[in-house]
Parts: sequence; structure tokens; C-alpha cells
Amino acid sequence: MSDPALGRFESAADGDVDLLSPVSASPLVLALTGDRAVLAAILAVESGWAAVLEKAGLAPAGSAAVVASAAEPGRYDAADIALRALGGGNPVIPLLADLRKQVEARDTSNVGAVKAVHTSLTSQDVLDTALMLLARNTVEALLADLKTTTAALAALAEQHAETLCVGRSLTQHSLPFTFGLRAAQWFNGVAAAGRQLEDLELPIQFGGAAGTLAAGTVLTSGTASTPFGLADSLAAQLGLAAASAPWHTNRLAITSLGHALASVLGAYGKIAADVLFLSRPEVAELAEPRAAGRGVSSAMPQKQNPVLSVLVRSAALQAPQLAAQLHLAAANFNDERPDGAWHTEWPALRGLLRLALAAAGHVKELTEGLQVFPDAMRRNLDLSGPLLLAEGVGAAVAPLLEDKDGATGKQQLQAVVDRTLAAPAAEQAATYRRLLREAVPAGQLTDLRLEQLLDPASYLGQATEITRRILAAFPDFAQSPVPAENHSANDANGANHG
Repeated sequence: MSDPALGRFESAADGDVDLLSPVSASPLVLALTGDRAVLAAILAVESGWAAVLEKAGLAPAGSAAVVASAAEPGRYDAADIALRALGGGNPVIPLLADLRKQVEARDTSNVGAVKAVHTSLTSQDVLDTALMLLARNTVEALLADLKTTTAALAALAEQHAETLCVGRSLTQHSLPFTFGLRAAQWFNGVAAAGRQLEDLELPIQFGGAAGTLAAGTVLTSGTASTPFGLADSLAAQLGLAAASAPWHTNRLAITSLGHALASVLGAYGKIAADVLFLSRPEVAELAEPRAAGRGVSSAMPQKQNPVLSVLVRSAALQAPQLAAQLHLAAANFNDERPDGAWHTEWPALRGLLRLALAAAGHVKELTEGLQVFPDAMRRNLDLSGPLLLAEGVGAAVAPLLEDKDGATGKQQLQAVVDRTLAAPAAEQAATYRRLLREAVPAGQLTDLRLEQLLDPASYLGQATEITRRILAAFPDFAQSPVPAENHSANDANGANHG
């Protein structure tokens, strides 16, 4: 009798559906990072290599077309390959066996196309390159959403450049602030992380069984080709960066990608954390965009949970451990192919790609539709009353005061603050004004000047200029990007690239 659980597993050709990871439960995420996408990327590498070999005269004429025909992802059972991967420790080995059968079945002209499959390569060449291809496609989609987000943040920063709110430090009110500067700082984090991601090079891997290109040297012996030239041709074929040498034990390409993805998620996490606090009913300065069915509770019909921010924060909180796993693996790449460290990279890297891409979509929707409530911001700013200006008042007034009873001007003003804080909260604003007026002779500080010092708008420092400088530092991220074309599943997976 067959096991129903196993039957269900075998039918899940595209892998799981992220039932317990709602942040990444998305058709786009599945199309670009799911098991079918991994198969497609591996097959794209094998198909691309066959094309390179044929062009170089190192494979029979017509073989590349046969391999390309056989390399359609839909011909392969991901669940079956996953089970058979237990035999060799990676999915390339069973997939190759299936690919060779498909090539032989489609080689009706008997050109010997199977000779072009995997010749002089090793599993790590194929899988590392496939993961770079998977990353390239995912990062392209991620950056498209990221730049829409930064454009929305730039617009918020400009629109609210003079919208007063309160700055908070260690959970307490600190100084007057602007919402425009807060949005600009969100922009700063996301744009800087996006630029880091943009600047990455995603190189192909090549090296053969032990990274010496021994098999490639034999393959190209007596020809005009070299193993390095073939590798460069494959890079061009796949749209990846060329590599000057095999990097199979030097994992900077992987850790740099992981770091950039974690940086993006960290920047998104900052936005989510702020929105979660600022959308609390007792704060009510922001609200997420409404959508039918979003934010609901299974028990409380009145609730509108900030689900977009919750999901983004959940992704951001998972990223550091995944990035750390990549660094841990890199530090344990023993010998010329490690015994387990390499294998731990795959789920960690894919996890980062999934989380970053999914979070990018949620943050894009969040920032484009973010509801801003300036009146609530001013209400919260006024909760601290004129005490919020104590730093600015001290800087302006302390030099005007002569030492009194052994106390400096600064100490006298601190005493005013301390006495104010001892008063009931409802009386503190009036108490501070009265004590301050008593401490400073009118001849040294007019009532008009005192009121100016107690106006929050008078103590914003360089908030507007900081906002301007942040936006100016990333001009390519401040403008709305040209809408990206929709990708079909095959295009997204890279199966037909080149």
C-alpha cells in the first residue's frame, strides 16, 4: 500500500507552497525561486554549455538544438529528482541522468548530441552557476520593486519636508523632527542597500572536478579554444559575469550576495518597525493602505492589523541568520570541495532570495499607499509641550545667565527642568514657561524671543537640508522606474536564455 504522504510529496512538483511562510507565498516568488526555477536554471546552464561547445567545434553540429529541446523544465519531475539526489548529495546528478535520456530520445538524426551534455563540467560548476542565474533573475525583479519603493519614499520625503512630528530616542520623545526626514532616512537605507545589490557581480563557476580545469584542458587540446575562453562564452551566453578563475572554494560571490540581500531586508525591516509603532491606535500617525481581506482577525471583527509590516518584519528578522549561515559555510570550505558546507549554502541563499523578493513587493505596496496623518503627528509632538525644546532653550539662554548661588546658567536651567518634571503632567507646559520666565530677566530675553525658542519649528536643525542631500545622493533611486515587462515563467527561470 502506498504512503499517502509520499504521494502528496511526489505530486508537489514545484516544491512547497510556503504555508508557514506567508511573507513569501507569492506566484512571482515561486516562479523565480521555486524548485521548478532551480531545475530550469540547471538546465539553462547545461543547454548553454552545449551551445558553447558546438560553436567552438567541440560538440557535434546540431547538438545544441537537441539539448535545448530536451532542457524544457516541464519534462522533469522535481520531487523525484529531489528523492534521487540523496544518492549523490546534489540534484545535478539525477537531473543529468534524466537529461541524457531526453537528449538521446530527441536525437532522431543521430548527431551524437549527448556528447555535448556536461562535457568537462562537474556538479559544482553547474549548480553554482545555476544559483547565480537564479539570483540574477530574482535580483532583477527585486530591484524593480525596490526602485518603485524608493521613488515613493522620495515623494513622501519631499511632500512632508515641513510636516512636524516628534523624534524618539530610547522610546521617549527627544526633539522636534519632520516626517519628511523620517521618510528620507527610510529612502537612504533602501537606496544604499539597493545600490549595493546593483553593484554585485554574479559570476559563472567553472573548474572541473577539482578546480584545475584538467578535463577542459584535455577537451580543448589541439584546438583554438581554451577552457577560459569557453567559460567566458558561457558567461556571455547566460548573461552572467565572467570569472578570472574558478572560485569553488572562495565563496565571496555567495557571501556578498547574501550580505546585500540581508542589507535590503534590514532596510525594509526598519520601515516596518516604524510603521508598526506609528500605526498603533494610541499613536495613529500612519496607517497601512487598506485592501479587502487584509488585516483581519479570526476572532475580532473590528481589527485592522498592519499585516504588510508584520510580514516584512518577519522577513527582516530571518535574514541575519541566513546570511550568517553563508559566512559559516564559507569559513568551512575545506579541501577542494567541502563535506557539507557547500550543501548548507543552497537553502540559506534561496531563503534570502525568497524573503527579499517577497518583502520587496510588500514594501512597495506599503509605501505607495501609506496613509500619513499630520494632525496626529502634531498632537503627539505637543504631548511633551515646551520641555521638548529644553536643549535648544539651554543653548540659547544659558550664556545669558550669570552664576547664581554657585550654579552656572546651564545648571540653573536644569533646575528649571527638574522642577517642571516634578509638577503634574497636565501642568508641566505652563510650569516650564513660568519657571523659565522667572529664571531669565526680560531684559535679556524678550517674551517674543522666548516664544520663538519654544516653537518646535524653530529647532529642526538641518532637517530639510539632510533630506535634500539624501535624495541627491541617489538620484537614480528617487525617480519612478520604467515599468518592467511581465516575465513568463520560462523567461523568469532563465530556461530559454540565450
